[in-house]
Amino acid sequence: MDKKTEFKSFVRENPSLMKFVKNGEMTWQKFYEMYDIYGTDDSVWSSYLKDTVVTGVAAGAAASTLSFNDVINWVKGIDLDSVQSGINNIQRVVGMVQDFSKKDLKPTKEDYKPRPIYKHFED
Repeated sequence: MDKKTEFKSFVRENPSLMKFVKNGEMTWQKFYEMYDIYGTDDSVWSSYLKDTVVTGVAAGAAASTLSFNDVINWVKGIDLDSVQSGINNIQRVVGMVQDFSKKDLKPTKEDYKPRPIYKHFED
């Protein structure tokens, strides 16, 4: 295996490294350089890997918390003005389609036949 593939497997084994990259404290490039220079077994990794002793249910909970935080951050990043303008555009389009497809809903008058003059009420 080449160094890059080994680094990828090292990151998969230590998912806590992603937290530092997402927070902006480190970059993947810096982590790769540390991996290339020092390898896996060094005190350089101790500050980054100290909370990786997570097993079973705790690992699942940490992963779900991470994804929930990602969803919250995504929702915070939504521009409500653009969403509102998109909804308005959709409403206009739906209104236009309804106008085109709308049939004349007025009841059609039956052919008017005047009542004969000599005929009174139900004669």
